[in-house]
Amino acid sequence: MIEFNVDVDASGLHCPLPLLRLKKALKEMQSGEVVRVIATDPAAHLDFGVYAEQTKNEILDYLKDEEGKQVFYIRKK
Repeated sequence: MIEFNVDVDASGLHCPLPLLRLKKALKEMQSGEVVRVIATDPAAHLDFGVYAEQTKNEILDYLKDEEGKQVFYIRKK
């Protein structure tokens, strides 16, 4: 299991709210810290992938279960 510093639960929220919650968390974090984001929006993996690529933050892991819950671990650059 990946250790994380900040936990964001965006379950039940739809685009763009999960991404906005991630951005807010990253803004308050220090470089090298990790945020765990839980999302149920089917497009979250696309939004987070593009955002991470644009900002150079690193998606350490991405997990998805049978019920559509997605868990992301993202390290702030």
